[in-house]
Amino acid sequence: MKKIHVGTGKPYDIIIERGVLDEIGSYAAELSSAQKACIVSDSNVAPLYLDRVKNSLEKAGLAVTDFVYEAGEARKNLNTIAGIYDALADFGLTRKDIIIALGGGVCGDMAGFAAATYLRGIDFIQIPTSLLAQVDSSVGGKTGVDLPQGKNLAGAFHQPLAVLIDPDTLQTLPQDFITDGMGEVIKYGCIKDADFFRFLREENALEQIERVIEVCVSVKRDVVSRDEKEAGERMLLNFGHTLGHAIEKLGNFSAISHGMAVAIGMVLMARAGEKQGFTEPGTADQICELCRKYSLPVTTDYDFPALAKAAMGDKKTAGGGISLVLLRKIGDSFTHRVPLDELEQFIIS
Repeated sequence: MKKIHVGTGKPYDIIIERGVLDEIGSYAAELSSAQKACIVSDSNVAPLYLDRVKNSLEKAGLAVTDFVYEAGEARKNLNTIAGIYDALADFGLTRKDIIIALGGGVCGDMAGFAAATYLRGIDFIQIPTSLLAQVDSSVGGKTGVDLPQGKNLAGAFHQPLAVLIDPDTLQTLPQDFITDGMGEVIKYGCIKDADFFRFLREENALEQIERVIEVCVSVKRDVVSRDEKEAGERMLLNFGHTLGHAIEKLGNFSAISHGMAVAIGMVLMARAGEKQGFTEPGTADQICELCRKYSLPVTTDYDFPALAKAAMGDKKTAGGGISLVLLRKIGDSFTHRVPLDELEQFIIS
């Protein structure tokens, strides 16, 4: 078992342990005085793990209900949140009770947002079952849903009671979901850890997956502990995301997965940085090569004007400008503010 402590305003632990799914009830009883729990999951994950988690919670003395929605980013919207609210209210959850997020990044974002807003805030536990969620989205307390105008435009910062990661759940993932998660894995090497980037390049990361999870969540833990509400350093975690989110939006959140879109966004932003003189020459090619090693796409059919227009609805726009995350070199990142009317020219370079 690996335990990683997150020192945010509401501190909590990340547990990485094979078989931890069967110990959820013990953790819930230790961390909370809850008498009831609602498990939020999706139609892909629930058939695999819902009964195990429910049984563990019931053995610990909790009354349990569940809310299962149709899997996919397209369901990450306020209609699904309304359904979660109905399930919580119908079951009579109180402020002392808990929500369990059992699934990937979409599930964690929505269950966390419901927890942040139901009764003005109740506790929740993250149980990430996808690689992307285990290495990134389950940690840090960002929750939210998509609006037609853009990704994650409605949300809240709401830290979980704990993040319980069972690497065994990755064995049931389709290969596309593993590939998707590697987009976020590579991001961590790009922004903070050149040695980790080198490891990903020289080794098969998928054969040492627990090491990969531990490195990624440790980097994110450090950043989030210093900047919980994204006032500065935490923005670096968005490398590749501005254009990645634009690609997702142009595909109506169904044509391409998040991690794959981020991979393309990282390559495009590194190339723009090189042409603008901010980024060490050859950096984009290194990222491109590593993305291809793990079967991630590196190009998009959307043109630059369309990407720039879609990116203008990003959360990071403010005061007529947008904060872009760039690299000086692998492992060394920074933010650079660009006026919105110059964004298209910046990424075209």
